[in-house]
Amino acid sequence: MSDRQPSPKPWLAHYDRSVPATLSYPEATLNDLLADAVRKYPDHPATRFALRYILGGRVMVGGVLTYSQLGALVERFAAALRKLGVRRGDRVALMLPNSPHFIIAFFAAMRLGAIVVNTNPTYTARELKQQLVDSGAQVIVLLNLFYPRLKEVRAETAVEHVIVAHIYETLPFPFKQLVRSRQRRERDWVDVTGEPDARLFSDLLATADPAPSPAAQPDDVALFQYTGGTTGAPKAAMLTHRNLVCNTMQVRAWLTSGVEGGEKVMAAIPFFHVYGMTVCMLYGIAMAAELVIVPNPRPIENVMRIISKERCTIYPGVPAMYIGIVNNPNVAQYDLKSVKACISGSAPLPVEIQKRFNAITGGRLVEGYGLTEASPVTHCNPEFNENRAGSIGLPFPDTDAKLVDLVTGADLPMDGNPETIGELCVRGPQVMKGYWNRPDETARTIDADGWLHTGDIARMDADGYFYIVDRKKDMINVGGLKVLPREVEEVLFTHPAVLEAAVVGVPHPARGDDTLTAFVVLKPEASVTADALKEFCKQNLAPYKVPRVVEFRKELPKTQVGKVLRRVLVEEARERQEVAGE
Repeated sequence: MSDRQPSPKPWLAHYDRSVPATLSYPEATLNDLLADAVRKYPDHPATRFALRYILGGRVMVGGVLTYSQLGALVERFAAALRKLGVRRGDRVALMLPNSPHFIIAFFAAMRLGAIVVNTNPTYTARELKQQLVDSGAQVIVLLNLFYPRLKEVRAETAVEHVIVAHIYETLPFPFKQLVRSRQRRERDWVDVTGEPDARLFSDLLATADPAPSPAAQPDDVALFQYTGGTTGAPKAAMLTHRNLVCNTMQVRAWLTSGVEGGEKVMAAIPFFHVYGMTVCMLYGIAMAAELVIVPNPRPIENVMRIISKERCTIYPGVPAMYIGIVNNPNVAQYDLKSVKACISGSAPLPVEIQKRFNAITGGRLVEGYGLTEASPVTHCNPEFNENRAGSIGLPFPDTDAKLVDLVTGADLPMDGNPETIGELCVRGPQVMKGYWNRPDETARTIDADGWLHTGDIARMDADGYFYIVDRKKDMINVGGLKVLPREVEEVLFTHPAVLEAAVVGVPHPARGDDTLTAFVVLKPEASVTADALKEFCKQNLAPYKVPRVVEFRKELPKTQVGKVLRRVLVEEARERQEVAGE
């Protein structure tokens, strides 16, 4: 037996050949990323707007901005914000879908040293109020369709300036006129021309004031990104310019096939989510890539059509997108061979989906991992070296990772023993500054040595590949035994009739434990009974891991980035229990 001790970072030996163990990070702000692209590639397309308006049976793609044009618009909008009184440290809320407006407003705020407050466009008035009050935002930029929700609660917030954008504003003639005419005829059209407190985005872009000098510093907070975290009400992770620049550089180093000035990034995951912001928008800008902007990826055939037409090369996404593509009956009609690299995040990627997607595109779909508090990416499978089934991959350059005991918090041995399971902790330059106005939450999440406690249960193999076993809060108690939802879901995904599956524990009022419940979406034209799925699980799982209840759904509730909302499924099941009890 060898006495050799395992390497403290065994993952370094499995990096792609050109990925270094450590990177040299620029002393830069996010504004510098755009400024560099404008300087080096002024005439290169920066954005191409793929608007989901079907004209003559086609998705309209237009509104191209070069890097020099984008830079000029950012300078104009920054000048307009400064004229409104926006200064370093002020909060500017963005409630926008993916669009050129988002990029312009975001980088204008970065130029001023202001803090962007990312705001989900699907928020109700109540949720919007909660975020605006907590952040103290004084300015909000939003789409006209979202204005009524703001109007309900604005008087209860600190918002002083409202800037309203229209989705057609950056489109060229004649598309601009066609979309504007069509929108105005729709029932949900919102006309803000009579609102005395609403300024138009297009009017502010017409300003002739000189651009302000960049005011931000690398350690300034750039972004308030709200997250529910593992417990409690939504709270804002404070991500600095340095955090986001470092994580962008890490993504850039990891995707070794990327060519500066030569990529087309499919930007179909929302920019208001930190995953879409970093892996799509910021990575794209840092690479001087052309961002093919999709405000709404549904239905998935729109995405396939745009990839085929525009020859997109980089496609960050979520498992639901890749599942939709590989199971689409018309997928063979689209040429997706331009896709060479994809990072899947936000939720576990089924192994079978990864294999089928790679076969369809000829590219490399790799699973990664991250969380809002880490800007967000900390792990990823190599683009070319071995991808291990079910693994989130290897820690990024300059990113430390360890496992700690779920009860005591003590460090666990990193010896690759598959039985060693603990909470995943990470440390690196992408880890947030802390939570806004929540010092106690910050102290519980980031310890004195800078380790971020993720709330995810994981294991590591002997080569440094990590595997998420499940969320601490999602563990299911079945008769005193612990069941990890992902293990059951992976089995269900291998059944030929199953398109999607989510497994939860529904608290049983009498037994005191959980009823293991599977919610299943079947593939089109597929048929299977609940009993047949239970029998299938019995052949692949220990008896206590077999779902007691199988419920079929047409779709699963998801977040904007495709993460299944287990909480909603549990709440719905409990409500049915209560009704049945009555």
